[in-house]
Amino acid sequence: MAATIRRRLRKGAASTAVTALVLAALTASQSPAATKVTAADGQQPTRPPSDTPIDGGSRYYTDLPPLNSPVPPRGSHPRPDGGAVITGPAQAGIPATVLAAYKKAESELAAQNAGCRLPWQLLAGIGKVESGQARGGAVDAEGTTVQPILGPQLNGNGFARITDTDGGRYDGDRTHDRAVGPMQFIPSTWSQGGPVGAGWGADGNGDGKRDPNNVFDAALAAGHYLCAGGRDLSVQQDLDRAVLGYNHSEEYLRTVLSWYEFYRHGSFEVPDGKGVLPVRRDGGTGNGGHAGDRTEGRKGHGRHTGGAAGQSPRPGKTPRPGKDGPDRPTRPGGPGHTPGRPGTPTPKPTPKPPTRPAPPAALQRVGTKDLTATAGTDFTTKPQVRAEDAAGKPVAGVPVRFTLPTATDARFPDGATTATVTTGKDGLATAPTLHAGDRAGTFTLRATAAGRTLPAVGFDATVKAKAAPQPAPVADTLTRTSDKQLTATAGKAFAEDAVEIKATYQGKAVAGVPITATMITSDPGHPVPNDRGPYFKDPQATGDDKDEPVRTLTGLTTDADGLLKLPKIYTDSHPGTFLLRLTTANGTTLTVTLKVAAPATR
Repeated sequence: MAATIRRRLRKGAASTAVTALVLAALTASQSPAATKVTAADGQQPTRPPSDTPIDGGSRYYTDLPPLNSPVPPRGSHPRPDGGAVITGPAQAGIPATVLAAYKKAESELAAQNAGCRLPWQLLAGIGKVESGQARGGAVDAEGTTVQPILGPQLNGNGFARITDTDGGRYDGDRTHDRAVGPMQFIPSTWSQGGPVGAGWGADGNGDGKRDPNNVFDAALAAGHYLCAGGRDLSVQQDLDRAVLGYNHSEEYLRTVLSWYEFYRHGSFEVPDGKGVLPVRRDGGTGNGGHAGDRTEGRKGHGRHTGGAAGQSPRPGKTPRPGKDGPDRPTRPGGPGHTPGRPGTPTPKPTPKPPTRPAPPAALQRVGTKDLTATAGTDFTTKPQVRAEDAAGKPVAGVPVRFTLPTATDARFPDGATTATVTTGKDGLATAPTLHAGDRAGTFTLRATAAGRTLPAVGFDATVKAKAAPQPAPVADTLTRTSDKQLTATAGKAFAEDAVEIKATYQGKAVAGVPITATMITSDPGHPVPNDRGPYFKDPQATGDDKDEPVRTLTGLTTDADGLLKLPKIYTDSHPGTFLLRLTTANGTTLTVTLKVAAPATR
């Protein structure tokens, strides 16, 4: 952008005051402080100022729309859905996915910022000039460009100088920034200060990511930028200011507004990859080199766009192609076409985008069984849908969003209420494991195609209440099955399974009685856990912990015959008489005496 301003200064086309203001805005956008803005999780990040340049002054397409003419155009354009043939200038065709992105951005901005009055045709005008509508709609089913669209390296050689701000994450360049994607955002304005910093980046297709290479994300981000600062785009002054903020060039403004007016008078949808590719670009130097680089254009475009350089269009009037400024553009190679300066290689033609699969026409539920689970458990069946085209064939690459209603506490992994899954080659998208939550009841899970207006698919789900817990078996008596005295020598262990207990209730053996075993002091009237003498070992411990003394064991239960054999009992170096107390959940107790003799002296 700085280079654009310098060229205009040399031509005497812009005032010193305006230039100084724009240079100040650019300098501010590149300062270290401006690139270290962060936002807390769950909060809208603070965006850069509304006059921060978006594309860094990169080259742009300068083709103008054709003149309105009553003469039928050459050729015809079949609708993507196979309906009636549409006629009209070929340049009025906008690729289906790209057009859907512009209209979706207009709808979202109308809900979020109605006073802006953003028309989707303005986004289409900018998209045409910046990237030729994502290279004629060379995008996948999710709206991401098939190949990166990169502007020239912003190294100060004919452009603004912006050193790398994203570590090459978006533009693959670790030395300088480049404009990226169908709406040509420079990384420092898409996400200032890195991936988690503040910027204009947006998630337009609801997949949880902000990708400047995705036309849904880029279109929504461009809409937010154009509407910033309280602009009302139905007011000519605000409209001009918004577009000039994108790229501060009067010719850029006239070109964008020409396409904006053209699309307002009519457009139609064409299949992805079938859009008309513009060829003319503005001047400038700089280097490209990356697949999909925008820098294959020449310096100078060989035509004048009307009005003195640096002069804004008349207030309240949108320039009309062929009437308020530029002559009607000629076709490449036709009269008036200038192939470039002597010695400049002829630009290579843009490769024809690969044939895109048919777009999805419907989502179909897979499986007829409703979802059921018990509260607090996982659903055993995972919701699954298949994306199909109009012929019923599976469509891959469709992002499917599964959404839970707010009335349920069921959740996807990590507590999420939504999950986006892309269909595979078989057209299938399977939701992650769904946890039922603690509340019983019914709800409907919805599956939608992100970024598309296909009918939603519903899954009825039922969460059953947990079964009431059964009371623990009760024993009114605990007895030893042997009256043999329990003795051991200090430092040794008692006999294996030396202590066996039987639990009964009213004389009958009781199975499943929970019992706690605790080594206590020798005063049964005031039982206190002992810290010396006999002990158990934790059967679950490993390594150095497996020999650590444990003097309280829980989780012991009687078997089917009401019997419980205690684990092996060890002793430390302390001789004496010790007590072992066994207790049930309902308070029934049994105290067992353990005697430890001193080791024999030699």
